[in-house]
Amino acid sequence: MNNLILSVSCRGQKGIVAAVSSCLAKNNCNITELSQFDNLETGRFFMRINFIDEQNKGPQKLNSDFKEIKQNFAMKVEFHEKAQKMKLVLMVSKFSHCLYDLLYRRQIGALPVTIAAIISNHNDYADLAALHAVPFHYIPVTDNKTEAENRLKAVIAETGAELIVLARYMQVLSADLCAAMAGRIINIHHSFLPGFKGANPYRQAWRRGVKLIGATAHYVTAALDEGPIIEQDVIRVSHAQSAEDFVAIGRDVEAQVLARAVLAHSQHRIFIDDNRVIVFPAGPGDFTAAG
Repeated sequence: MNNLILSVSCRGQKGIVAAVSSCLAKNNCNITELSQFDNLETGRFFMRINFIDEQNKGPQKLNSDFKEIKQNFAMKVEFHEKAQKMKLVLMVSKFSHCLYDLLYRRQIGALPVTIAAIISNHNDYADLAALHAVPFHYIPVTDNKTEAENRLKAVIAETGAELIVLARYMQVLSADLCAAMAGRIINIHHSFLPGFKGANPYRQAWRRGVKLIGATAHYVTAALDEGPIIEQDVIRVSHAQSAEDFVAIGRDVEAQVLARAVLAHSQHRIFIDDNRVIVFPAGPGDFTAAG
């Protein structure tokens, strides 16, 4: 028996759940968890199903058996093996807290991914990458940004990466790359935006006496820091804490929010609906499957 995930998206209409569940039943598949959302504003329907493929037909055969349903509902269907780990590339500049956190989660089995490469515009983390047996690529960004991005594209192609994670990578990606990998690049930043832009945002916030510190993980688009939001969190702070405390607290929130966003994406729990992100909760076995 094989544990699979089915992702479905189409125009909202009657009979979708019945048709999909009946087709799975006819193929001797046992549904263990189902999440669905019908967006009445956009008219789009989204569904994620965890199921057991009791006859081990596999994604390719099941996808073929869904041909009629896909045609009837103009439906996008994707089958994924739960045990198949998504390949991703981590990109980092100077701040390393998110990089360390993701590597650790991968190491202990809390993140079901294969880290195919680490890319940086600085050479600081080559030893860390070697320690985790991850290929490291030093790609400096000079005045000729096109050359650097071409090297980045080459790494993505060579590794077959399905997701790019900007783990505090402080360079702007081109609009062409953002469009080519739409929905496959995740970024993390503090949640003060559009306030406190530029250098030392936490110190700026401290000077203004903010009472909440947060972080936002989102998909990257050509509009800087305005892509569809995947995950957010906040934590309270007070006047008794220093600017350095704010930075430390901010690092923790950023790392946790980014990890949750990457986990949701790697488990195929995310659907992009216009400029919104639908994130379904983890189902049974989603966390134990990470090991």
